[in-house]
Amino acid sequence: MGGKSGTKAVYFDKLKGLLDEYKSVFIVGVDNVSSQQMHEIRATLRGEAVVLMGKNTMVRRAVKGFITDFPEYEKLLPHIKGNVGFIFTNGELKEIRDKILANKVAAPARAGAVAPIDVWVPAGNTGMEPGKTSFFQALGVPTKIARGTIEITSDLKLVEKDAKVGASEATLLNMLNISPFSYGMKVEQVYEEGQTFPPSVLDIEESQLLKALTSAIATITTISLATNYPTLPSVLHSLINGYKKALAVAVETDYSWEGIEELKDRIANPDAYAAAAPAASADAPAAAADAAPAEEEKKEEEEDEDEDMGFGLFD
Repeated sequence: MGGKSGTKAVYFDKLKGLLDEYKSVFIVGVDNVSSQQMHEIRATLRGEAVVLMGKNTMVRRAVKGFITDFPEYEKLLPHIKGNVGFIFTNGELKEIRDKILANKVAAPARAGAVAPIDVWVPAGNTGMEPGKTSFFQALGVPTKIARGTIEITSDLKLVEKDAKVGASEATLLNMLNISPFSYGMKVEQVYEEGQTFPPSVLDIEESQLLKALTSAIATITTISLATNYPTLPSVLHSLINGYKKALAVAVETDYSWEGIEELKDRIANPDAYAAAAPAASADAPAAAADAAPAEEEKKEEEEDEDEDMGFGLFD
């Protein structure tokens, strides 16, 4: 008993040390992950992350013991269920996530296993002797005999996703040397600085965040202006709208200040400010007038040439 207690104490200390050292934790599912895969994943993450496995009951007991001093660890408890492990890191979460998921191993279909994907049997020659035709027929696989061997005539979905693989289906897939599944760690949840969130959050791009933030600011601004309730996004608009109203009052009254004198003068004497604009356009009619005779002269020359047609008077 003393040995077991000592082992638990060492494990608790290690878990506590990792929680203190690293700000982020991946809670990963390890169903169908072999010990060789675990070794390869540890090697891939060396220097960037630490993998820690343990029985759920022991992990939950350890985390509950830390909650008194670190109440944020309570967020981990709902996710410590099933066949899971922990990966601790201070690195870039998306990069570490991709490295975790990259290690996958092809595996044959086993009877009773739940298919993570649809399983198809492709059309083509199997190389099997005709005596096994009845086996294919029992599973509804369309076949014909070609050159003394069994040929599957069309693609067939043999197993539906999330359905259990039957013994006959597993046998057929093994006979055809088809390993339809691939297994590896699956990221179930991410913990970072007291918060947990699904791994799909890591796929959100910065542009999506900026778009959502911009939309939220616009919505807040609209509501604030409509209800006359000042908020930080609406203050600038309120100031501008207020200044516009002050300008409108000043234009209709004798009240003025330095900044509005030119505006009032423009309203009172529009011709004085419009004089500069026609100056540029005034040259245009003159230029057009000069261009017109030139075009007429050119046209006359062209007509003379057409009448001549290149012949002399007596040719």
